[in-house]
Amino acid sequence: MKTSRSNLNLHIGVLLAILVATGAMAQPANAPTLKDAYKDHFRIGVAINRSIATGKAGNGFRTSELVDKDIALTKEQFNQISPENDLKWSLIHPREGADGYDFGPADAYVEFGLKNHMYLVGHTLVWHGQTPRWVFAGTPPPSGVTNPPAQAPPPANGAGANPGRGPFGRGFDNNGPRATREELLQRMRDHIHTVVGRYKGKIKVWDVVNEALADGGPNTLRNSPWLQIIGPDFIAKAFEYAHEADPQAILRYNDYGLENPAKRQKLITLIKELQAKKVPVMAIGTQTHVSVSSPTLEEEDRALTELETLGLPIHVTELDVNGAQGGQRNAGADIANNAATTQGGLVEDANQRLANQYANLFKVFLTHKSVKVVTLWGVNDGVSWRANGKPLLFDSNDQPKPAFDAVIQAVKDHSPNSK
Repeated sequence: MKTSRSNLNLHIGVLLAILVATGAMAQPANAPTLKDAYKDHFRIGVAINRSIATGKAGNGFRTSELVDKDIALTKEQFNQISPENDLKWSLIHPREGADGYDFGPADAYVEFGLKNHMYLVGHTLVWHGQTPRWVFAGTPPPSGVTNPPAQAPPPANGAGANPGRGPFGRGFDNNGPRATREELLQRMRDHIHTVVGRYKGKIKVWDVVNEALADGGPNTLRNSPWLQIIGPDFIAKAFEYAHEADPQAILRYNDYGLENPAKRQKLITLIKELQAKKVPVMAIGTQTHVSVSSPTLEEEDRALTELETLGLPIHVTELDVNGAQGGQRNAGADIANNAATTQGGLVEDANQRLANQYANLFKVFLTHKSVKVVTLWGVNDGVSWRANGKPLLFDSNDQPKPAFDAVIQAVKDHSPNSK
C-alpha cells in the first residue's frame, strides 16, 4: 500500500508526540512552538482563566504547581490571549451603577497580556448569558401602584425561538418589571463605554455581540432579553457604542455553529444588513467548537469560503475538538447543553482522530488568507469547559498530545519548501 509523504510525516509525528506525552521521550529543547510555526500566517491564541492571569491557584481546581506550568505553556506557545470569563458582564459589572464594577481580575488579565507582549482580545460585551438579572430589570413601581409582571411581546421581525427558561432566558426575573428600551440602551452604553474605555489602546479586539443568532427555525435572531426589550437594532447599537469608546479597536461579531449551512446563512444575512447600515462590524468570529467526526475538511473549507463573501477578516475564536461520544451527535456550543456533549466516554482511537481533525482544520485555515487569528479555547484538557472530551492540544499535565504535532506538521506541509 502506498503512503503519501505528508501522511507518513504525520504518522511519524503522531508517534513522537505519543512518546513525549507518555514520558518515553523528552520534548526536544528546540521543538517548534505554535506561535513560531505560524508566525507568517496568523496569530495563535488561547483563552486563559483567572489563575493564569493572576498566577494564583483558585478553588482547589489546579494546584499552584500546575498553574505555574499552565502559565509557562501559555507564554511559550501563544502570542494572543482571550479571557475565558473575567470580561463577561456578570464578573466585571455584577452590581448596578457606576460603583458596581469589579475590575481586579480583568486588570490582571490585561497586565498579563501586556507584560508578555501578547495581542489582547476582549470577550464579551453583549451576550444573553452570564449577564446579571439587574441589567434587564425595570424600576419597581411606587408603593400602592400595580405593575404587571413582564410579558414577552410577540417576537420582532427576525426574532428566533431560543427563549431559554421563560421569555428572558436564564437569570431574568420573569415576575418583576422589566427595563424599558431606553433604560436598557443606557445601561448597555454605560457598560460598554466604561469597560472598553478603561482598556482603550490595550485590548485590540472586542467581541461586541456574542451568539445573537437563533440555532433553529426560520428566524434570524435568538429570542433574548436584548431583542425582546430593545429590538433587533440592539446589535447595531452595541457596535456603535463600542466604536465610540475606542475608534481604533477591531470590533467583531462572534457566534458558534457556523459550520452548519443554515446558521451560516443567518450570519451572512445579519452582517450584510449591518454593513448596509454602515455599522462598524470589522471582523467575523467563528467559534469552531467542533468534534472529531465533523466537519470534514471540505465542509470547513466551504464554511470559510462563504464567510469570506462578507469581505471581512475571519477570526477562529474558540477552537476545540470534542472527542467524547456525546459530542459526536451534537456539535453545538450552547452552554446549557454542554454537559450532554461530554458524556459517554471517548470515541475509539480518540488521540488519532483528534490529530487527524486538527490537521485538517489547520490545513484549511492555512489556505484562507482571510484567517487572521486562531484561538484555542483553553490551555489544556484539564482546564477546558469540555474536559471530558479531551479537546485540546495539551493534556491536563501540559504535555503535548499527538494533535499538537499534527498541527505543527500541517504548517510544515504547507510551506512552499516542503516536498
